[in-house]
Amino acid sequence: MSKSNAAPGAAYEQYSSLAFDRPSEGVLRITLNRPERLNALDARGHDEIARVWRDIDADPTVSAVVLCGAGKAFSAGGDFEMVEEMIDSFDARARVWRESKDLVYNIINCSKPIVSAIHGSAVGAGLVAALLADISVAARTARLVDGHTRLGVAAGDHAAIVWPLLCGMAKAKYHLLLCEPVSGEKAEQMGLVSLAVDEADLQDTAVSIATRLANGAPSAIRWTKYALNNWLRQAGPTFDASLALEMFGFGGPEVKEGVASFREKRGPVFPRTTTA
Repeated sequence: MSKSNAAPGAAYEQYSSLAFDRPSEGVLRITLNRPERLNALDARGHDEIARVWRDIDADPTVSAVVLCGAGKAFSAGGDFEMVEEMIDSFDARARVWRESKDLVYNIINCSKPIVSAIHGSAVGAGLVAALLADISVAARTARLVDGHTRLGVAAGDHAAIVWPLLCGMAKAKYHLLLCEPVSGEKAEQMGLVSLAVDEADLQDTAVSIATRLANGAPSAIRWTKYALNNWLRQAGPTFDASLALEMFGFGGPEVKEGVASFREKRGPVFPRTTTA
């Protein structure tokens, strides 16, 4: 990754799961920085990715953002320790509900344009930020998947607010109900991401786009983003319902089987129910 000599700034020193650099003037690059765990987000990482957008919005030195992942993956989602804490604790579910809500709305309301650079696997909260970015650039070989129903909870996070808008309801239902993966190349074809490129060109492409945004007319670009994001704000009640149902599911039996099946590397056998 190319870097400029400018320091990220004191506001970002509090973050331990995220790394920051400035690849060009006015551009802040955020790197999900837990490569030994494929950038899976633990409790601290989940909190940080939710609130960093407020610091960015308030930072006058940042005109555009690039979001990427270190190592072999963009993000493997939330780690199982956090999931098991949510299963066992009402307080944990309430905390993660608040952070998940903040993640979505903080990105939507951040005035600075955001470019995501997606490679490898993109799942969970990482995928939330990747697809809610204003311009999403994926490696053709990237693997995007919303794995909620495979885990045994409703597809909350971000799926209901943005997937039908990006790729249409039919495709959204197919991929969200079945947890069907989609490659970066196919994601571009179906409108789920803005652009697909060779992985070798991913960072340069994302930084180039962010630099163009940073050098553009600031008010015109930010106000255009604000207006377009009213489509997402209109879907706010749909998102709120999906997120509440996801959190509700963490108190039920299906997620316990989902986690166990992942840990035991087998297919899940979910309990049958007639109450849902």
